[in-house]
Amino acid sequence: MDPRPTILVVEDEPEIRRFLRSSLEAEGYRVAESATARRGVIDAGTHKPDVVIVDLGLPDFDGVEVVRQIRRWSTLPILILSARTQERAKIDAFEAGADDYVTKPFGIRELLARIKVALRHAARPQAGGAVLRFDRAVVDLERRTATRDEEALHLTPIEFRLLAALARHLGLVVTHRQLLVEVWGPSHAGDTHYLRIYVKQLRDKLEPDPLHPRHLVTEIGVGYRLVCSD
Repeated sequence: MDPRPTILVVEDEPEIRRFLRSSLEAEGYRVAESATARRGVIDAGTHKPDVVIVDLGLPDFDGVEVVRQIRRWSTLPILILSARTQERAKIDAFEAGADDYVTKPFGIRELLARIKVALRHAARPQAGGAVLRFDRAVVDLERRTATRDEEALHLTPIEFRLLAALARHLGLVVTHRQLLVEVWGPSHAGDTHYLRIYVKQLRDKLEPDPLHPRHLVTEIGVGYRLVCSD
């Protein structure tokens, strides 16, 4: 058995597939290719990849539907690679179940970094024990404690829940709707002002420079991404 992680590339442009294959194989990955959406859904089941990279503009049906169909049976990381830059396209992809979104033209170093994050997320246990480090601040989600410069820091129960929801997808984008449902419940799925208030509070407590956040990152129009050491 080949021990290398497998990346499935669902992309109809041969030049991009060739570029991705050579770049990914040079980094030690095994690569499988699908030129259509229908083939991609089948290959996701047969190849059992560790990460799927999906273009949205596929010839038979849209890449968002590829994401939906894979999500019916698998939680494997799915990364969108698309020329669509519209906010609505990104929201549709995330709500279908995509884990990340990279726009074309893209830098291969950024794509490789996103793949590594997705692999780490897939390998991480889903419950308990996460210690998050924000430079001078440290949050222990299991013990529900927080410190800044080694002094106790008060976080509210909602702030802990919001951090835990982001930490379950560390390094990846979590949509407004997903955060609202996880933290406040389905009846608050449209209350995005809750998020703005609590994210600001967390930035004020945890970020070295709350006006220029490095850890609680806004993905405009889509959601938030937590970037820190755990």
